[in-house]
Amino acid sequence: MQQRCSRKKTHLHLLLVVLLVSLVSSIIYNESSIRRIHEDPDGVPRRPREGAKFTYVRPNLLADIDHAPVLDRFSKCNSTGEYGGRKINWFNSRQQGTAAKQPGRVDLEEKCDVFSGRWVFDNTSFPLYEESSCPYMSDQLACHKHGRSDLNYQYWRWQPHDCNLKRWNATEIWEKLRGKRLMFVGDSLNRGQWISMVCLLQSVLSKDKRSMSPNTHLTIFRSEEYNATVEFLWAPLLVDSNSDDPVNHRLGERIIRPDSVLRHASKWQHADILVFNTYLWWRQGSVKLLWTAEENGSCEELDGLGAMELAMQSWAEWVTSKVDPLKKKVFFVTMSPTHLWSREWKPSGQGNCYSEKLPVDQQGYWGSGSDIPTMRMVENVIAKLGSKVSVLNITQLSEYRKDGHPSIYRKFWETLSPAQLLNPSSYSDCIHWCLPGVPDVWNQLLFHFL
Repeated sequence: MQQRCSRKKTHLHLLLVVLLVSLVSSIIYNESSIRRIHEDPDGVPRRPREGAKFTYVRPNLLADIDHAPVLDRFSKCNSTGEYGGRKINWFNSRQQGTAAKQPGRVDLEEKCDVFSGRWVFDNTSFPLYEESSCPYMSDQLACHKHGRSDLNYQYWRWQPHDCNLKRWNATEIWEKLRGKRLMFVGDSLNRGQWISMVCLLQSVLSKDKRSMSPNTHLTIFRSEEYNATVEFLWAPLLVDSNSDDPVNHRLGERIIRPDSVLRHASKWQHADILVFNTYLWWRQGSVKLLWTAEENGSCEELDGLGAMELAMQSWAEWVTSKVDPLKKKVFFVTMSPTHLWSREWKPSGQGNCYSEKLPVDQQGYWGSGSDIPTMRMVENVIAKLGSKVSVLNITQLSEYRKDGHPSIYRKFWETLSPAQLLNPSSYSDCIHWCLPGVPDVWNQLLFHFL
């Protein structure tokens, strides 16, 4: 009788454990779904149906791109169907004998992880330049010019836990760049890092020995003395897309050629040092795929993460086949976090980054502005590239800087409504970064590894 009672209790315990596991899994799944739907206006991931067969496509084929119509902001899909399961067939550098390394991790010869640390208030050595002293400053990032009176955001220095970052030296960087091209490739966040670099470097040059080209697809800052350039190439999705116009890119639907980076690569391939990024634009809903070999304008539709993975693999194939790490340095910048929900760092918060004046002081803080599945996908791709790509892991250190965004202190090109003006949080920019500020530290990290 006692044995029967014991068995019944055991069965009840097992049943309770199963129910608890199911409940927790359900909560996690629902929270994840709610977050994804909230961040993705479409909210409906389009992945291949169960049992679908995959077809592998070789990317970046010149014969195909030569006859493919150019994508621009007037391009449209003649029809749109479900994602059919085509994948990118790209070379794995491990098969070529290149040792893979994990992005964001430090090689054995490094003394410490410079990406792990804390922000220290330092109004003696920071900022590294004055906002008003940089003639190339963007109105989107000039926060003091547009009314921000608290300037503490300029005085924070990144301090790794077990070592120091290399002290900034503009002349030393120019010597490293002598006779070379440094090019930033990506979206407006990468453009912000480029502007930061130009502001950091321009002060040691004579005014008559420096120049800036007009704001076009490829913008070039030139130093005659060093015969060097610091350039920015607008390529927000890395692959060819209908959003490649640097000015007119706010479109109703996003169309990409997931198997081709060739039109952008024709401009970036001659640079000596390349700094890539992509992330933000993949979080704006589903993406239309127009494969290069498709002649009838028929598109497929895929969720942002799946489309970004295809683009990353096409970019990785170019890196694998074209980059000699002894001749060309390639960096990839991890995602720049947003600070859209103040409740994530302040339980009672109802706003966003608006009026924030101090960094987050919680070590290891992580908000929804940084997406774990996306980071894992990027890590998986870059890990296979081995020594061909170095990673600037700016995500965690930037997570702490809820105070570093322009908020309402920037130029807005669209007219703000009376309702918006009454509610500053509603139009606050919690995506980009004030300058001087956080992107200057990203460039310090780049300098550290050059």
